[in-house]
Amino acid sequence: MSGTTTAAVRPRRRTPGAGANRWVVLVVLCVSLLLVAVDATVLHVAVPAVTEDLKPGAVQLLWIVDVYPLVCASLLILFGTLGDRVGRRRVLLLGYGLFGVASAVAAFAQSAETLILARALLGVGGAMIMPATLSILRQVFPDRRERALAIGVWSAVAAVGAAVGPLLGGFLLEHFWWGAVFLVNIPLMLVSLPVGRALLPESRGDGDGPWDVTGALTAAAGLFGVVLGVKRLGGGEAAASPVTVLPLLTGAALLVLFVRRERRLPHPLVDLRMFRRPAFSTSVGCIVLAMLALVGLELIAAQYLQLVLGLSPLETGLRLLPLTVAAMAAGLAGARMLRRFGPRRMVCFGFCLTAAAVLTLTAMGAADNPPLLLAGFVLLGFGLETTLFGAYESMLSEAPADQAGGAAAIGETSYQLGAGIGIALLGTVMNAAYAPGLRAVPGVPRRASDAAGHSLGEAYEVAGRLGGAAGAALRRAARDSFVHGLHMTLLVSAGLLLLGAVMALRLPWRMQCGEETAGGEAPTAGASAAGEPALPAPRGAEAAAGKPRVTA
Repeated sequence: MSGTTTAAVRPRRRTPGAGANRWVVLVVLCVSLLLVAVDATVLHVAVPAVTEDLKPGAVQLLWIVDVYPLVCASLLILFGTLGDRVGRRRVLLLGYGLFGVASAVAAFAQSAETLILARALLGVGGAMIMPATLSILRQVFPDRRERALAIGVWSAVAAVGAAVGPLLGGFLLEHFWWGAVFLVNIPLMLVSLPVGRALLPESRGDGDGPWDVTGALTAAAGLFGVVLGVKRLGGGEAAASPVTVLPLLTGAALLVLFVRRERRLPHPLVDLRMFRRPAFSTSVGCIVLAMLALVGLELIAAQYLQLVLGLSPLETGLRLLPLTVAAMAAGLAGARMLRRFGPRRMVCFGFCLTAAAVLTLTAMGAADNPPLLLAGFVLLGFGLETTLFGAYESMLSEAPADQAGGAAAIGETSYQLGAGIGIALLGTVMNAAYAPGLRAVPGVPRRASDAAGHSLGEAYEVAGRLGGAAGAALRRAARDSFVHGLHMTLLVSAGLLLLGAVMALRLPWRMQCGEETAGGEAPTAGASAAGEPALPAPRGAEAAAGKPRVTA
């Protein structure tokens, strides 16, 4: 789910996208979100086919799935601030074009390296699209109640994209090769380019102060270093290995340098003092934890349904459909739930419901159990979307008006980074629990056992080559070890979700909507919607620095 920052309401103006047209603008922006959301999930059901065709290693396979959200997360701040300078609609349309070109490259990739590069370019395109859409959405929905409804529609569309991705990917894999899952982006891009150019309003920030490109690149490199170390661990590297330790230390050092640089600058790329607000920092942590659990579990669940239960890609997409339908329902009901229960109770309830769903799914075994999967996926989808909706709305409402772009970038960065680290972290847990069960299979040579320990798909290939009793024993041991690893992964996820529920106790008790004064004038920029002390403006910046300029 994505959101927009809550800003003080300014006097109404006749601008493109204002009035009744704002709902048309919302539809166009939701199409943009659909473009990004579909690509984030469409590859999940294609992972076995990609593995069979391109023969990627364990780390390469993680990169194929993970490089898209990581590149996107790393560049959100850079392209978000670029849109403030040159025009958000312009950056959005450029993102559409790059997304289409990268999709074509990915579809016809002949090697794992080419596919990784294409997925990275898709991440660049996504980083151009997402902040621009959030900034435009904030501009056309200044009222918090309407914005909450818009966020609900937005999050429901994100769930639709998550549902359409596996289903569409499964259908295409039934009839075409795996590269067809990327070609679906091109028609969406071809429609979005002319429609977006015709209907979306152009807007820019005031552009005071220099654009800190150095800070943006430092943050991007730091994030890459940290996650690369985690990915190495997920690929089976030792914790003390140089290829694990060096990226982690380098990435952490670069992030420290970024924080120190932003604190010194009179016009920082992102004003980190927003994190002094407990509700803001808590909401960011909740988003990371929720996404960490969602994306990693979804990927592992797709592998479980196909490789353990033997379902086809299309059947896998249909089995995952209840999860996304429940998330759609939670998104559409989110605005009403937030007004009635408030951020604290809503996010706590979402985390607890999701943890209950995850614990329910630990009853999964080597045999198919459709009622159990249905119940677990419905609870999982509703609980996670409830959590994300409440956390996003609370975080964005805490940001002052002149920090709207930075808050939107932080929200989307935490969303994408949580998704990327989730795949790597839960993959690490999965590998740690899976591989030991294959080290002493009777009749299987040590080299074959080591190869089978890389992944369940590779274990099936090794078992096929061995044949006979040894092959059957290896296949059975690999399936049982995968189910054991899945249970361990679910338990770790449940613990993280319960930690999120405790963290959410710091959120505001009620949703405050009193942003507009009687005379229609906005409160002082930086005033909290919850009545907390105002966040200081950046050094050297005026209070009106965040007001966008709107052009036809």
